[in-house]
Amino acid sequence: MSLLNRLFGSNEGRNSEAERGFWKILTSEQMLEDAVQKSHEKKVVLFKHSTRCFISQTVLKNFEREVESSDKDAEYYFLDLLAFRSLSNRIAELFDIEHQSPQMIVLEKGKAIKNASHNSISVDLV
Repeated sequence: MSLLNRLFGSNEGRNSEAERGFWKILTSEQMLEDAVQKSHEKKVVLFKHSTRCFISQTVLKNFEREVESSDKDAEYYFLDLLAFRSLSNRIAELFDIEHQSPQMIVLEKGKAIKNASHNSISVDLV
């Protein structure tokens, strides 16, 4: 069982809009397209996470704490990049941003306006 499944539960039997707290779990190119479209209405945050990496896990927990105490109006999408590597690659290609893990990409009006990795990830960038 992957760390993501232990944290969020299995995605089996859940629809693709399944959420845990503020996260929308990104699982398909259609969801990515929907997120890009949503960025025309409000900021969208893509968080690419490696479920096998201790650093990524630590950054994720810190970021979740920041978001929960923040009043930033954004939609937050979580990508398990090990389970959905092709989707991670598509994000890198679409926004011309070198892949990192962990990585946060902020979208606005269909474009990546900010990105950060590792300890540079912060809700202040939203």
